Formats: sequence, C-alpha cells, structure tokens
Amino acid sequence: MAADLFGDIVDGPRVGWREHLPGLALVIAATLAAGFLSDRYGAPLTLMALLIGLALNFLSADKRLHPGLGLASRDLLRWGIVLVGARVTLGQIADLGLPALLAIVVVVAGTITLAVIIAKRFGYDQWFGMLVGGAVAICGASAALAVATTLSTRRISQAQLTLVLIGISAMSAAAMVIYPVLAHAAGFSDGRAGFLLGGAIHDVAQALGAGYSYSAEAGRIATIVKLTRVALLAPVLAVIALFLPRSERAAGSQGVPWFVLGFFVVAGVNSTGIIPSIVVHGAETLAGAMLACAVAATAIRSPLPQLLKMGSKPLILIGIVTLTMFALAAAGAILAIR
Repeated sequence: MAADLFGDIVDGPRVGWREHLPGLALVIAATLAAGFLSDRYGAPLTLMALLIGLALNFLSADKRLHPGLGLASRDLLRWGIVLVGARVTLGQIADLGLPALLAIVVVVAGTITLAVIIAKRFGYDQWFGMLVGGAVAICGASAALAVATTLSTRRISQAQLTLVLIGISAMSAAAMVIYPVLAHAAGFSDGRAGFLLGGAIHDVAQALGAGYSYSAEAGRIATIVKLTRVALLAPVLAVIALFLPRSERAAGSQGVPWFVLGFFVVAGVNSTGIIPSIVVHGAETLAGAMLACAVAATAIRSPLPQLLKMGSKPLILIGIVTLTMFALAAAGAILAIR
C-alpha cells in the first residue's frame, strides 16, 4: 500500500522498539544501496529507492518486517515532510501566486467531480466515485481511508476500499517514473514541472520523489503544491459530508494533518534567516534520506501479487481518473505558472 501518512493503513497492536528493528534494518540497507547507485550513476535517489524496494517486495510476506516497514512508510515520511520545510521559505510559497493556488483548488475539485461522473458511466454509484476521486485528488491511500471512514461501510465496502488502495498504489508508483519523463518531453520549465508533479501524483512521498528527480527547484514547488493538496483534505471531507444524512455529518470532520502544519512552521522559521546554513543543509540531507526510506518501505509493502487477482474494471476506472487529473494539472501548470 502507499505510504501511510495518517497511521490508518498499518493494522495490528502497537509493538516495542525491538520489533521495529528488522524492518528498519531492511529499509536502511535498501536506501544505502539506492544511495550508492545514485552516486555511482547519477540517478535520482528516490527512484533508485523505489526500484530496489520493488525488487525486495517478496520480503513483505515476512511478518517480522511489518512493524519496521510501517514505521518507515509512516513516521519517517511525516518527519521527512516536516524537514523539507527547511528547503522552502514563505516567500517562495507566496511566489507561486494566487493563480497557482486557485489552480490547485480547481484541479482537486474537478478531479473529484469528474470521478463521480466517470464512475457512474462504469456502473458504480456516486459514493465509489467520491472514494476514487478523493484518493486520486488528495493524497492516495490515506485520503481513500479518510473518505471511506466518512462515507462508512454502509456505502463503501471493504472490498471496494481494498481495490482502490491497490490501484492507487500501482498508479502512483507508475506516475512517479513516467510523469517526469513526460514533463521533460513537453519541455516544461522547473516551475511548470513542479506544479505538474506535485499536482498530479497521488502519494506524497512519490510526488516529492518525482519532483526532486526532475530538479531541486521542481522538487521545491512540487512539495508546496502537493502539501497544499493534502491540506485540502479537511474541506473535501466537509463537502462530502454534506451529501450524507444530517445525523452522520459529524463523523466526517478531520483537521489539517500535523505534518503539513509542521512543514509550514519550519518554512516560516527558515524564512527568518536565523537558522545557520549548516543546520539547513543538514535538515535537507536528513529529509532526503527519510523520504528515500519511506519510498523504499512503500515499495516493499506494496501488495503487487494482489494486482493479478483484481478485476480490470476498477483499475481502468482509477487509471482514467488518474489521467484526468494529469491533464488538469498539466493545464494548470501551463496557465498558472510562467
């Protein structure tokens, strides 16, 4: 499954620190190998981490690794996102401009609306369309779980949720590799590429990985755009709750994730210039390592064998919605970013 931002993908009781060691050791070894390949061949670190993680996917069958893999794909990702704020200042966020921020809102709203319409054409109800649209438009698997919780099991079955989680993970992993190539082919500037990658890739770790694989500037903008999408989770859930009976609407409330707030706090402190450059550089390096670990853990945990057992219809639907968001994000990049 995709990186677990909200801690609601990893099942089972809490375990002690010793139980985390096997999975963390595997993730660290995979990330170190990715770092060697990145330095040796000049390839993006996160891309190498993704490919090595996928090669080690068969190890996910070992339950002893699950606690550490879950920790890496959840907590390391969260803190990595917070430290990415050291690469950004509030002035840079403001430099995106109001048109870009409005474009993000339009891309998210348009994707969810079109997902509902497309889902009905595929024979599904509006609730499944909202589930797919929310997962694609916001932040992948974590958003899918949040939307499913809001809609409840009376509207979204566990089987439907599982299919969306698997499909979203597959599409997001493919997008991380393919979208930067398409952005290069289209001749996008760093700004436009960053908007496209941050605005079109589902999972946070993979959106940031794709951005920084394009360039440092594209990665910075992709981070801002992607986290703006994540921050829209709360209002999106509030809008979805409006379609529910009045007695069920309270269950749909959810605040802005703490790691998004942490990102902006670190960016705000960094904007003052009081942080020494050596500390900023260290935070950037640590953030890159944490994100690479999260990507590797995400790839190792991905339930690839289950994809072969899926029916093709839900996957095709998710693919169409994914391409729809890609088109909207590309249009937004062209219109809103100079």
